[in-house]
Amino acid sequence: MTKLTLISSAILSVLCTQSALAATISGKVINDKNQPIENASIHIHGKNQTIKSNELGEFSIEIDANSQLHISKDNYVDSRITVTESSNNVTVSLLPTSVETVVVYASALHKSSLEMISPVSVLSGDELRNKSKPTLGETLKGLPGVNASYFGPVSSSPIIRGLDGPRVKITQNGLDASDASRIGPDHVTSSDSLAAEQIEVLRGPSTLLYGSGAIGGVVNVVDNRIPTSNLDDLTGAAEYSHDTVSNSNTVAAKLETGSDGFNFHFDGTKRSGDDYETPTFTVTDEDGDVETENSVENTFIDSETLNFGTSYVSEHLTVGFSYGSIETDYGIPGHEHHHEHDHEGETEEEHAEHEDEKEGEEAVFAQLEQDRWQGLVSYALHNNWIETINLRIGYTDYSHSEIEDGEIGTTFTNKTTEARLNVEHKFADWHGMLGYHYSDSDYDAIGDEAFTPASITTSNALYVLEERVFGDVTLEFGARIEDYKIESNISSAEHHHDHDEEVEELEEEHEEEIIAYSENFTNVSASAGAIWQYTPGQSLALSLSHSERAPLSAELLSNGLHIATGTYELGLGYHIEDNEAHFEPEDIKQEKSTNLDLSFRRFSGDFGYTVNFFYNDIKNFYFQENTGLVYDEEEGLESAVGAHDDAVAVYQFKSKDAELYGFEFDAHYQITPNTMVKVFGDSTRAKLKSDEGNLPRIPANKLGSELQYDLGNLQLTLTGTHYFDQNDITAFESQTDGYTLFDAQANYQLGLGAVDAQFYINVDNLTDELGFVHTSFIKDKAPLPGRNIRLGVRGYF
Repeated sequence: MTKLTLISSAILSVLCTQSALAATISGKVINDKNQPIENASIHIHGKNQTIKSNELGEFSIEIDANSQLHISKDNYVDSRITVTESSNNVTVSLLPTSVETVVVYASALHKSSLEMISPVSVLSGDELRNKSKPTLGETLKGLPGVNASYFGPVSSSPIIRGLDGPRVKITQNGLDASDASRIGPDHVTSSDSLAAEQIEVLRGPSTLLYGSGAIGGVVNVVDNRIPTSNLDDLTGAAEYSHDTVSNSNTVAAKLETGSDGFNFHFDGTKRSGDDYETPTFTVTDEDGDVETENSVENTFIDSETLNFGTSYVSEHLTVGFSYGSIETDYGIPGHEHHHEHDHEGETEEEHAEHEDEKEGEEAVFAQLEQDRWQGLVSYALHNNWIETINLRIGYTDYSHSEIEDGEIGTTFTNKTTEARLNVEHKFADWHGMLGYHYSDSDYDAIGDEAFTPASITTSNALYVLEERVFGDVTLEFGARIEDYKIESNISSAEHHHDHDEEVEELEEEHEEEIIAYSENFTNVSASAGAIWQYTPGQSLALSLSHSERAPLSAELLSNGLHIATGTYELGLGYHIEDNEAHFEPEDIKQEKSTNLDLSFRRFSGDFGYTVNFFYNDIKNFYFQENTGLVYDEEEGLESAVGAHDDAVAVYQFKSKDAELYGFEFDAHYQITPNTMVKVFGDSTRAKLKSDEGNLPRIPANKLGSELQYDLGNLQLTLTGTHYFDQNDITAFESQTDGYTLFDAQANYQLGLGAVDAQFYINVDNLTDELGFVHTSFIKDKAPLPGRNIRLGVRGYF
């Protein structure tokens, strides 16, 4: 309460501060040929007020303090100018570019994608809608430096520069998605790309704003559930599509309206599909038999999402609230029952009976349910030193149940409360942000696959981000200090595996001893960077950062069978001795990363590029290592030599020094006004230091090209991407052959009066290529989908 009282007092005192200045600024927006630019957006930095230039490029806007104007227009480079109450007849010249410029909401300081010091990619508009897939990972995997974990097309999470899981923070409007996708690759992300306005991928460490779990990067899904600008008319959109590879149908709709400062938003999606088809491949079943397949069983999906939001927006104040609901049933491929049957000595009738039992088992599938509430309060003072005060709060109730033989086998739940308070300010020539971030996650798992015990994770953090412009150079500094606490109850009872009656009676009499485990970590992060606009439209960016993170409960406390991945998982807190796992969480060290990023960019005229080089030196890197042991339900942990066929590999989280380095690039050339060609690619090398070998499941390098051609109302796109062989593997890991995917798109603009409609045909994997994803735990059982024809229509009004 004391903390909340102090925050409330600070906000109240600031709100009472009055601005002394008031002036009307007029000006004109022109291009590089001194021609007026119509409908350019002129926005006062730190406020909600935005106006448009008229047909002569002219504008007039009121300010109540020394301000910065942000001027933007499609196909032009953004411009920012400082104005005072005495400024008048301002002329702003915008430089043309063939690169789309958008404001990156996750940047905190309202940076556009071209002004960011850290490398960033943004999917928005028609590009996002054309590339949108059912999962977040598949939607983003074509971006340079981004790949996907791939647990079939129903569950696929982003991998950034070889880092995944808890090192890639997935957020919605800046708040954690709060699902269980960071715990296991078979758990889907709850973020829906179909309803997104744009998706932002920040590469490199972003711990300053988003927490210690973001040392690999941030994926921020931006939607308009809480409208932050006034809506004066009724607008909407609807879309229907059909995919042939899984016989799936998707329907999405959105409605927005407003009046007198009150705004309302609704969106919803429904998707249903069957098992997906693949090119012909072979798979070895649990009995050692080789079978030929043309589809991946148990990859169906049936999903519904609903989102409501409302807000009140005035000149200075924005208050809003939203509610979202997700209900999804989806199959889990490769999820096998590990019932022990000793087939030796069986009669043919007994063997047939066991086979009939196996065939009669119902497919294992997951039921995901999530309720998510978010609130926003933003006040724009725009006085001499404080610009805005912004508070976002969120509460998420997440549940993921795995249904086996018609009954709930395991349920994972996660209740998360999060709050982020930002104060944007100016001090002398510095512009920046002070912030406080609170997060509380109450995680539980009950059932046969509860391989991670219940835990409560709480973090409190303070952070600061400051920038200053020196001519063509912008400097940026930041720091964050985070108190991170994890609490859990660990069972110390030894597991006996000799199931005779006498032992079972002793086990019933034996009460498990519960160890109350609690650990605190202090994570400190800092960064420094600069971007040099050495000539109009060309820049060089350099950043250096140090970040720290503590282990998640899954990395620290796991101890159980994870059937979906076919592994038995042990956390950092366990020590294996004589094939027994003992909980001894002494000397758990934080993961500490030192990161260097160097970027070269050109975004003016018909030719542009972004080339990023990165190097990460990580001490105490957490990763899952194959121990060489296996787990058997009767014998427990044992050597793989002579073990039962149904025994699964034992993976334990280890902590060793590692380094990751590589590059990514994206270049484009506007050949003619109607024709553009793009080339993109990435390469990541990830290995343990001291010559201890490679890190497991690192994405293969990729190289691709895209050709875009506009023919009036018809837009055509052809994309080819080659994924190279992955031979940099660890012990017990197999190499993965390369493959090439070709995708084609055709969009036709339909003239339907007041409705802006578009009919499209997408053909993915045009040549029906067989491809296996090296990052997947079940790569041999779940190759990529075969040729898929997607037919759809979307309309806007």
